[in-house]
Amino acid sequence: MASSSSPINRQPNESDLDEEEDDQNPNELECFDDFTVASSWERLISDVEAVCRQWMADGPINLKEKGAEFLDSRRNLYKVKRELKYSMKLYCMEYYFEVFKDDKTEPWDDDLHKIQLSFGVSQFLVIAPLSASGVVLDAPESSKLLSAVATALSNCGSNWPAFVPVHDPSRKAYIGIQNMGTTFTRRFDSDRIGSQVPVRLMHMEGLYELFVSKFALSSIDFSTTFIEVHCTMKLTYRTPPYDEDDDGDGENLETEDKESKGDTDGINHIVSQWDDDYPWAEWYSAEDPVKGFELTAIWPSKIFEGSLEMAELENASSFDAEKWLIYLIVSPNMIDDSLGKLTGFASQLYLLVGALDKSFEALFLEDFTSAENMGSDNSKSTSSVPPPTAVDRILKELFHEGGQSSNYVQLEHKKSRVIKGAPLDSLFAQFCLHAMWFGNCNIRAIATLWIEFVREVRWCWEESQPLPRMSTDSSIDLSTCLVHQKLQMLAICIQKKGLLDNFHSSNKSKGQISDENKSDFQNAGNHCHDPVHEHSPDDKNCSYLIPNGHDGTENATVSVNPSHGIASDEQRNVNTSRRGSARILESSTLLHSFQKMHAPYTQEAPPMTEDMHEERLRAVEAFGDAFSVSGQLERDILSSDMSAFKAANPDALFEDFIRWHSPTDWENDETGDRLRDDKMEGDNSWPPRGRLSQRMSEQGNSWRKIWNDSPALPVSEQKPLFDPIREGEKILHYLETLKPQQLLEQMVTTAFRASADTLNQTAFGDWKLMKTKLDQLYLTLASTLKCFQGNHSLEKSELIGDLFQLCRVFEHIEKLLILAASVRRKLLDAPRLSEAIFNDYFNYYLPKMGTSSASICYDKEFNTKQLVKLRERDAVASLFPPPTANQSWRKVLSMGNLLNGHEPALREIIFSVYDTLSDNHYGSSNSSDITGDIETHRMYICGTSNDLQVALSVTSWD
Repeated sequence: MASSSSPINRQPNESDLDEEEDDQNPNELECFDDFTVASSWERLISDVEAVCRQWMADGPINLKEKGAEFLDSRRNLYKVKRELKYSMKLYCMEYYFEVFKDDKTEPWDDDLHKIQLSFGVSQFLVIAPLSASGVVLDAPESSKLLSAVATALSNCGSNWPAFVPVHDPSRKAYIGIQNMGTTFTRRFDSDRIGSQVPVRLMHMEGLYELFVSKFALSSIDFSTTFIEVHCTMKLTYRTPPYDEDDDGDGENLETEDKESKGDTDGINHIVSQWDDDYPWAEWYSAEDPVKGFELTAIWPSKIFEGSLEMAELENASSFDAEKWLIYLIVSPNMIDDSLGKLTGFASQLYLLVGALDKSFEALFLEDFTSAENMGSDNSKSTSSVPPPTAVDRILKELFHEGGQSSNYVQLEHKKSRVIKGAPLDSLFAQFCLHAMWFGNCNIRAIATLWIEFVREVRWCWEESQPLPRMSTDSSIDLSTCLVHQKLQMLAICIQKKGLLDNFHSSNKSKGQISDENKSDFQNAGNHCHDPVHEHSPDDKNCSYLIPNGHDGTENATVSVNPSHGIASDEQRNVNTSRRGSARILESSTLLHSFQKMHAPYTQEAPPMTEDMHEERLRAVEAFGDAFSVSGQLERDILSSDMSAFKAANPDALFEDFIRWHSPTDWENDETGDRLRDDKMEGDNSWPPRGRLSQRMSEQGNSWRKIWNDSPALPVSEQKPLFDPIREGEKILHYLETLKPQQLLEQMVTTAFRASADTLNQTAFGDWKLMKTKLDQLYLTLASTLKCFQGNHSLEKSELIGDLFQLCRVFEHIEKLLILAASVRRKLLDAPRLSEAIFNDYFNYYLPKMGTSSASICYDKEFNTKQLVKLRERDAVASLFPPPTANQSWRKVLSMGNLLNGHEPALREIIFSVYDTLSDNHYGSSNSSDITGDIETHRMYICGTSNDLQVALSVTSWD
């Protein structure tokens, strides 16, 4: 930049504001008077020259390093400015330059500055007054100002074009000049018609005639004169808005409907939303992030020789254009990063985290609903509770319209199970989603809804009604949250309690309950258990798998109807001397007798929730038994199996039980077995030769001790391993006394997981960037929510802060996913193009996805266009449906080049004429080193039927 001693940076004083006679100050006796800059106009020339010389000496790269302003363009356009003084006014001179010039610039490059596009220049100067209008309203002043800048640039040997804004600011008019060496000078002029555009200038033929009239020497007949004019055209089409009625048609139609249908129009006019069939539509209706598309059709530069050819170009189809470019118009809310700006899962999760913050204030949920603790918050809308009818509606949807449990896995993301919540279609997950939209999702509303929810669960228990949306598998999913585990356990208890109720009611009608029926029910109620292969019975039949015998025969199956609790007659009569026998194992024989081994009915391992496992582990540690922890946990089950085996096989030894229950702990003698097999048919060689494994043959083996202590009892006479009545009451007590903090922590985890799984069902075309972000979301959720799986050491403020940041991350993904769904649907027949458009926006939005405000770039605009391939043009054209008859007569189609009946929203044309440098008035003796053609006239036209801007540049030989 200029030094502090330069005329530009000196401090102004009163002598600087006077004319030539005031420059001589008697107090400055040794001051040098430069009479070449005596006037203010000459001083302006000197100041402009000094600044321009400094900018030229620095060059673009140094100017950039010194803090030039970047204008957000891929063409690396920068700007520097300096204030100047002329007479009594201050001016600002701006220099626009490109750091890396591209000689292959397309005429319709979207990154061009408006002056670059209008006049066909690259780097340029703009000098304007520092005033409210920013334009020079006085014509002599503008001419003098432009002349001063041109003189200064000529003194510097610079060919930068210079422009001065003139006239009224609404006209966006400029005048300019460019010195092109010592031979040529280019002059620029532009203006605008903001209303009442002449009809002839709305059409290509009239615009062509306007351009030719600027260089024609006499009045000619344009229709018969052939002048070679280069012309290139760019048309911009905008799709009709998707969420608004067209030009007030809806308002008029609504008035007509009211007159004709009276009060029934509210029933007949149910407007469907754009996202009615998307997975989130059950919970909220999202604003369509796609507000429309802009289609740009570009015609290449061609030579036209008459106005009739221009008329043909106006009637040409848009499909004849050389290039189609499409641009996505997004909702302003997609740019604004304020959390909660849009109604969605993220905004409700934000409220739910706020409820978690409040949950630390009380020990019981009833404290938030009692009248004594309402206080002044009762009047606040944020703490309001919806009426009882809203609670009843939610409970009806959960318990009476919820249906049966579905396949959780099909609704989950592959990484969803790492989040310790509840499956999406489960009862607790649906409760959490409903609670998010219940009132304002405040702690009072959640507490009210939870209390009523638990009451409904207790009613299901007391009436033996199955819990909706809950699986009755005997195995509890320990990867889920504890509330879901408890509800799953309660569903199992209700099922077993229902079997017991049905059994008593059916036998009571017969007069008495026989011991045989009691035994049958005990077998059915406890189910059968395969010690080798775990098997869960279905709802209708319980299949008992008999384990392999020593001869390797496959398992056999016995079917029992649990509703009756008795086996078939064929199975009952196998061997009446054995108690609790399910089937004879033909391939296995007891070691010390010739009797066949019987597989007994066994009790199924009781289901346990996570806290029950922890309770048993703590009991084992406190008891200090010699058994290992794993052996102690299975001791009751193992003792039951041994008692049942002894009852079914009175002559059995411990080795026989091992051969049946744990075949891997029995080591066969292969040589002895082969000899036995050879003689089996002849002399029934017995017993088989083998031995217990080292683990089972050790002194003081725990299994042998249990065997010795276990009585011979069939399962019908054993104490049940699982008491559904007792466990069910314990679960209800847990639900009714759950602390607010414990409930809200599990609700937050489940709500995040269920919301993510809901969005994951959205069809967006398996786009790679979106799938990657979804995968990252699940990993982020699992990492952040992991603190709830144990006694977290985070402070309350840090925990809540992390969750709020997680809400922000979730909102970013939710926005992008809804955008992906909308773009895909609108361009369903052009999958490559729709994904490319989304990828462009994704890359634009990526810097905004940080959790800190420093990563947000509000000043950037999304303006990336995608090239439309030829095979994709039909799909893009379908975005412009033909206007209805009602829309057609309302609109006046003033321009041609219609696309499905839609006129261009903007038409841009560049006319240009070239001439050689010899044999005409453009040639001179000083231009012998210049070859080729020169653009003598250029006109840029940008307009619609209501607005027209024209920019003209003329090259002359001075």
